[in-house]
Parts: sequence; C-alpha cells; structure tokens
Amino acid sequence: MSTPNSSQSTSQSEFSIKSILAPLVAVILGMIMVILDSTIVNVAVPNLQKYFSSSLKIIQWTITGYTLALSAVIPLAGWMTDKFGAKRIFLITIALFTLGSVLCALAQTPEQLILFRVIQGIGGGMVSPIGIAMVYKLAPENKRGSVMGMLGIPMLLAPVIGPVLSGWLIEVATWHWIFLINLPIGIVALLVGFKFLPNLERQRTPALDIFGMILAPVAFAMLAFGVSEGGTDWGSTRTLTGLIVGGLALLLFIIVELLQKQPLLELRVFRSSDFTRSIIITWIAQTALFGSILMIPLYLQNVRGFTPLESGLTTLPMEICAVLFMPIGGRLFDKWGVRPIALTGLSLISISVFSLSQIGLDTPIALVMVPIGLLGAGMGFCMMTLNTHVLNSAPKRLVSRVTPLTSATQQVVMSFSIAGLTGYFASRVNYGSTEVGVEGNMLNTLSHAFGNTFLLIASIVAAGTVLSIILRKPKVNHNDNQDEDMPDPAMMMNH
Repeated sequence: MSTPNSSQSTSQSEFSIKSILAPLVAVILGMIMVILDSTIVNVAVPNLQKYFSSSLKIIQWTITGYTLALSAVIPLAGWMTDKFGAKRIFLITIALFTLGSVLCALAQTPEQLILFRVIQGIGGGMVSPIGIAMVYKLAPENKRGSVMGMLGIPMLLAPVIGPVLSGWLIEVATWHWIFLINLPIGIVALLVGFKFLPNLERQRTPALDIFGMILAPVAFAMLAFGVSEGGTDWGSTRTLTGLIVGGLALLLFIIVELLQKQPLLELRVFRSSDFTRSIIITWIAQTALFGSILMIPLYLQNVRGFTPLESGLTTLPMEICAVLFMPIGGRLFDKWGVRPIALTGLSLISISVFSLSQIGLDTPIALVMVPIGLLGAGMGFCMMTLNTHVLNSAPKRLVSRVTPLTSATQQVVMSFSIAGLTGYFASRVNYGSTEVGVEGNMLNTLSHAFGNTFLLIASIVAAGTVLSIILRKPKVNHNDNQDEDMPDPAMMMNH
C-alpha cells in the first residue's frame, strides 16, 4: 500500500515541463504585456506631447497614473483569488488590461489617455501576483526552480525590450501601436488561459478586511507617487505629501493587518527569518536590476549619442545571457538550493556593474557590451531563484497572499531605486558641473556621474552578495498541510 509521500514522490518524478507548458504560456503572455507597458511609454513621451499639444507635466501622468493603479490593486489579488478563483480573476484582469490598451490607442485627449492608462493599471496590477502563485502551485516541489526560471524570463526581458520596441514602433508606425500590439497578445493569452489554466481549488474565503482594503491601496499608491516625484525634487509639496500620506497609511495598515485574524496581506510571514532574509536580498537584487535598466540606456543615449534602437541592440547581450542562464539557475536551484546560486549570481552582478563604473568616453563599445552581458547572466542566474526561495520560505497555504505582498513591495522598491538613483545621478552631474565650470566638457561630467552611480549600485549589490551567505534551505513545517492538495498537473491539463 503506497503512502501519500510515496505517491507524491512518484508524481514529482514523472513530472514534465510539457505537462504545464500551456498554462505557463498563458501566464507568460499576460505578464509580458503588463511589464512591457511599465516601460514602453517612456520613449513615446515626446511624441505624445507633440500629438496632443500638451505639456510634459500632463503627459507624465500617463506613466504615473499607470504606476499608481498597479500599486493600488496589487494588495487585493490574494483576497480576490480566494473569493472568486485564481483562473477567473486572472482572465478578467487580462481582459481589462487588453481593453484598456485598445482604449489608449483610441484616446483623443491627454485626459482620456491618462484615464485609459489607469484602466490598464487596474487590470495589470493583479496579473503578476496571481500568475506567479498559479505557476508555483502547479510545479512539484523538486522542480519549482526550473519552472519558475522559465516564468522569470519575461520578468527580466520585458523591462529591457520595452523602450526598444517602443522606439522601433514609433519609428516605423505611430505611437498608437505601442498599445495596439497588446490586442493580439491579450486575445491569445485569454484563449490559451481559458482552455488550459486549471481551476485550482480555492482557499476558504476570509472575511472582508475592509480597513486593509482601504489602507493598502492608499499606502502603496501614495508611496509610489511620492518616491517617483522625489526623483525630480525631494523637497516638493507633491513629494512630501505622497511620502507622508503613504507612510502614515502604511503604518496604520501594518497595525491593522497584525491585529486581523485573516488579513488582506499576510505580514506575519516576516516572523520567518528565512523569509525575511531572502526578501531583503531579493530587494537588493531588484534595486540593481531596475537601476541598471534605467542607467545603461541613459548612458548610451546621452553620453555615446546612440538612438533608442541602437541602445537596445547594444544591450542585447543582457537579454541573451539572461535567457540562457535563467533555466540553468533554476535547475541548479532544484539540485543545490539557493545559497550557491544567489552567491554566484550576485557576485557576477557586482563585478559587471563595477566594470560599468569604470567605462569612459573612449571605451570601445565591445568592452561596454561585455559587462552588460555579464549583468544579464547574473540576473538570469539568481533573480528567479531568489523569488522562488521567498515563496518556499512561506507556508504553502499563504502563497496566494505572499505573491501580492512581494509584488507590492517590489513596486515600492522599483520606485525607490529609480527615484533614488536618478536623484543621486543628478547630484553628481551638478557637482561635476560646478567643478568643471561652464567651459568644462559636459560629456565628461555626465560620464563621471554615470560611473559614480554604477559604483553605488555595485556597492549595494556587494552588500547583498555578503548577505547571501546566510541564506539556507527553509525549514519544513509539517503542520502546514492545511493547503489544498494539488492534483497532478497532467490531470489538470485534461480538466
């Protein structure tokens, strides 16, 4: 007579990536659309200003509105999936995002475009946390690194590809196509998802956390707004308002959630030292990722005079190496655990970003592309393994609540890293301009400012590399079998 453990191990040994390939494709397509649109509009801002005869201040709200909407709805993802089912909410959010994309392309005024971008953000905010939780639950424990590694490819590639794709579409067509391109992708994601995504058993629906539902969107949206405004002026009224209101709402939210028996976001997972260690190191890696994605194209375009398309082609080694090394990192994670993978990946990132801090005006472009490729290898090696380790460190029954938590904090980390590094870069430019004077070489000043900013990023990652030594395999909680029993993925495919 076989025991549950023996049947589980048999199921895991018979598992094949092919058995969940179709639902994986549906999730990847949805995530690509959402992550692309976080960066794809940036390049189009001058074209939008010209088309709508509008000011930069107004057009910037097409980016800010999208980011705020994303931040506001992410915390609701866990409760919504528990209440209505992951598959249903995932498909609804994809449909809403696709509809918002079409409306953006049809916008006749900047106000309409801002409104439709908010609709996009409301739909897109839940896609990543729900998709990650679904794929995590579909993968057997001994194959999660490999499966999540495949899921991580769009998470690394989309932010880099976004500006390049936007520049190309604007060059060969019009700005409308940066939104219309989502229509076929969204339709395919809906069709594949409707047919192949399994109806996972729902958790027991908790009571509605009304205070959490009010405070979480206010906290995360206002913090994201305040930090994004801080990239321009940390002392402005808008920055201080965002940070103060967001900070107070976050403090109240934490107090309310810790007092709730069934909170909107399960903050008690921070009691796990394994979870806390791994998520802090993940934040450090994300700071390096978002900071590098921001700074490298700026350097190439402002110092070396590249077009957005040329800049994108120069960063191609990053995408290629990330794609190559992410599956390798996932497989090694399944075999060896997180520590050696994180240590290796973060070391590669530290070396690559430090190398970028040493480049000058006369550095051959081939020598610039080498550390860019090394950066992609390091990111591919460790980013998704760290994310998988974070989920492994949480109780299984709380995965649907942990992915919104990690996604919401990632949005804040992204805002802080972009605003903080932008502010630091601007301060180095101002300092350099003062030193060299009006007659000085501005390109040389910019080059030194970029070098100092890359050096700061490298120092942050170096600290994360040292911290990764304390990572360990999460302790197994044998009382944590309250989670739903997951059927065999191959059986669910035939459901």
